[in-house]
Amino acid sequence: MDPLDLMLRQLRAHGTVAGLSALSAPWTLRVAGEAAITLIAPAHEQIWIQHSDSAGPVPVEPRQVALVRGPEPFFCTDQPRPDGHDGRTGRVTPVHEIGPGQGQPWPLPELSESTPSALLGVGFYRPSGAPSTRLLAALPPVAVVTESPHLPPMRSYLETEFAKGMARPGIQTELDRLLDWLLVRLLRDWFDQPGTQPPGWYLALSDGIAGAALRFIHTQPDRSWTLASLAAAANTSRTTLVTRLRDLLGESPLAYLTQWRMELAADLLSDPGSTVAAVARQVGYADEFSFSTAFKRVRGVSPSALRTG
Repeated sequence: MDPLDLMLRQLRAHGTVAGLSALSAPWTLRVAGEAAITLIAPAHEQIWIQHSDSAGPVPVEPRQVALVRGPEPFFCTDQPRPDGHDGRTGRVTPVHEIGPGQGQPWPLPELSESTPSALLGVGFYRPSGAPSTRLLAALPPVAVVTESPHLPPMRSYLETEFAKGMARPGIQTELDRLLDWLLVRLLRDWFDQPGTQPPGWYLALSDGIAGAALRFIHTQPDRSWTLASLAAAANTSRTTLVTRLRDLLGESPLAYLTQWRMELAADLLSDPGSTVAAVARQVGYADEFSFSTAFKRVRGVSPSALRTG
């Protein structure tokens, strides 16, 4: 399992919104926060996304998909509208809200029965683990991905399913899982897109030496790794391994190992049935004391305090 695999296991679609309601200009949607990533896919017309962390409104064309980083709310509009006014009429545009809500999606409003200017597919992804924060940190506030050739068939299928409505047994789970697959493809396309600067851990996966070391760290965090044993497992020298990971990740192999172990430990400690001693063993520490010391140094709080807080 590589870093992207684990991070994606902890991001799951939740409450896909059937997005074939008619949105006739002028329209504004406020997308509520809470989601780690929100997927926005316009079908016919260009839309604009206004996020507080972006320099300005971001255009999204048909056959593009926007991945919007949360949890801050943002606006989706038919034209740039930073002040809420319609530039063509001067009137304030009514704002309609959607979002994951309290476990149930809010439906896209039927703003018009006429030919729509925009049809939106929307999916919400909630985080369920600390390692997913690495993935979120690697994304800009709004990542716009141009669809690669393998995506249009899936988009067409999703649009067909949306059009059939949500009042069918199992349809919510089906659409959520399809969007899980779509997120994996879109993230890979984004990181491989020209002009994008992927994070070091993503680049390291395609490196023969660094990638091998990361996979050992991620699949065997409970092993008593030393620099020598990790270098031997990756079939390289200690000097080469240190140089390669510093170049790609900006940190040493053992520093990365410690950070990863503490992220996994934070997730394991969230389980009410876990104990500090058991978690210590699962992330490669022989005793509770040394684990607690390392955890507090990295996370700024003791394992016991994290559990009770």
